[in-house]
Amino acid sequence: MQHSTPSVWRAPELSLRFWPVFMRNLLVWRKLAIPSLVGNIAEPLMWLVAFGYGMGALVGQITVATPEGAVAVPYILFLASGSICMSAMQAASFEALYSAFSRMHVQKTWDGIMNAPVGLDDIVLAEMLWAAFKALFTVTAILGVMLALGISHSPKLLVAWPILFLVGITFSCMALVFNALAKGYDFFTYYFTLFLTPVMFLSGVFFPLEQLPEPVRRVSEWLPLSSAVALVRPLFMDLWPQEAGRHLAVLVVYAGVSFWLALALTRKRFQK
Repeated sequence: MQHSTPSVWRAPELSLRFWPVFMRNLLVWRKLAIPSLVGNIAEPLMWLVAFGYGMGALVGQITVATPEGAVAVPYILFLASGSICMSAMQAASFEALYSAFSRMHVQKTWDGIMNAPVGLDDIVLAEMLWAAFKALFTVTAILGVMLALGISHSPKLLVAWPILFLVGITFSCMALVFNALAKGYDFFTYYFTLFLTPVMFLSGVFFPLEQLPEPVRRVSEWLPLSSAVALVRPLFMDLWPQEAGRHLAVLVVYAGVSFWLALALTRKRFQK
């Protein structure tokens, strides 16, 4: 009797067996932790210094809308609160694309793991959480530098930590979709150039969304990075974010849909 192949669109089949895969990635990464940290925080800090102090000297202060009305803040604080979200996006995306693709396609690590009683869904879950952890590790280091520079000393920044972890989860799920579709490393150029770069400039990292044309702003407000910035920036200003439920829901929906799609496409890839 011939058995039909299970649908790639079936519900996720997850278990705690993802944890050894996560720990395997951690143990391998520990050998390169310092070079990896330097590489991940160098570019964001250069953006912060060049634009925050250089352009900030020209811009001075920038007006931010709050529940209490418009508030003028130093440009470097405005940029820092956006760039740390951008750093979470980039760190998670890089890990879930280049590193995950190396383990999946080049090194065939996933094939070796599946010889043990570990399913493909657990491997994808482990890769997603690992990329989010790498993003959290990166932004924690960057946040430490920002605190040392005196950019913000708000105690509410403790709340930014789990939010940035959710940002890492969201963008790692989205990146794993493209990881499942990729034939080679060059494919990721499309994702970075045609998606992440526009998102970076249209999400309020470098300037308020109010500066955008009305049709563009309406679209930008529903981008995941825009919601991340809207949640984190007020915390830098020692304020609570407005419409926090909506922004959290945007991130959760992007993450949930992307993870389900990444699972389906990865299953389809391994069925061939």
